[in-house]
Amino acid sequence: MKWGIIVANHLFYIVDVFSQGKYTGNQLAVFVNASSMSDLDMQQIAAEINYSETAFILSSQENNGGYDVRIFTPTEEIPFAGHPTLGAAFVLREEVLKRKTNLLKLNLKAGQIPVTYIDDVFWMRQNSPTFGQVLNVTQIADVLSLPTDAIDDKFPIQEVSTGLPVIVVPLRNLCAVQSVKINKDRYFDLISGTEAKEMLVFSQETYHTENDLNVRAFTEYYGIPEDAATGSSNGCLAACLVHHKYFGSDTIDLRSEQGYEIQRPSLLYLKASKTGTDYNVLVGGEVEMIARGEWEV
Repeated sequence: MKWGIIVANHLFYIVDVFSQGKYTGNQLAVFVNASSMSDLDMQQIAAEINYSETAFILSSQENNGGYDVRIFTPTEEIPFAGHPTLGAAFVLREEVLKRKTNLLKLNLKAGQIPVTYIDDVFWMRQNSPTFGQVLNVTQIADVLSLPTDAIDDKFPIQEVSTGLPVIVVPLRNLCAVQSVKINKDRYFDLISGTEAKEMLVFSQETYHTENDLNVRAFTEYYGIPEDAATGSSNGCLAACLVHHKYFGSDTIDLRSEQGYEIQRPSLLYLKASKTGTDYNVLVGGEVEMIARGEWEV
């Protein structure tokens, strides 16, 4: 009781997703039993926490075979995101249901996403990809503050979506990835004409030889200049790699490193295949519990 008003306390958890141990990967807050929260409550909480996303598990009861989850950035609700999906599945499995199930289904705005747990890794099967417009090299180079020859012109720059669209940009080497500086004016001019608001750049050159890709993702539109580990966008990247046979094959099984430039080293596992017009896209990672607490609403 505070000033004669009943205050509702909501349990929440802080987890690191796509982690390589504590304080690596992408930070996520997960709230449970959040059905009594209003849209405004959720948006204000996400803005207050100011992580790239915050997940709200509405109930511990299944609905149509899955658990209802909503995802908010600091500025708006989004239909899908990778690390909130895996982080919410982790909290459901370990803290809410408290049973060692190896399959959970999450009901997101983008549809129902199955998450499996195998050998300490949570895997989500993403929606079948859609491929949008191919973008101009010169325009993208200007947005990224790179010379045009830093972009690998053997493959297209393209909008791709498995639930949340992203612009996928192939770069020639790690130096080009490290050199990216977003020109905000040109970025906002660009996304005024695209469905995708996020940009993902990648190269085959990596910090660690055991990894296959180095990735950076820029999300200024959603209130976060750069994201530490983007499961949805890496899923779009995986779909792109098999669609265009980037590695000479329509099947991949890769390790993707991300977050090094912002001191949040992250590791994502990508599996994808294409058979005719059918795609199978899986993104996996490990999740680490960091903290538990209560939030007054």
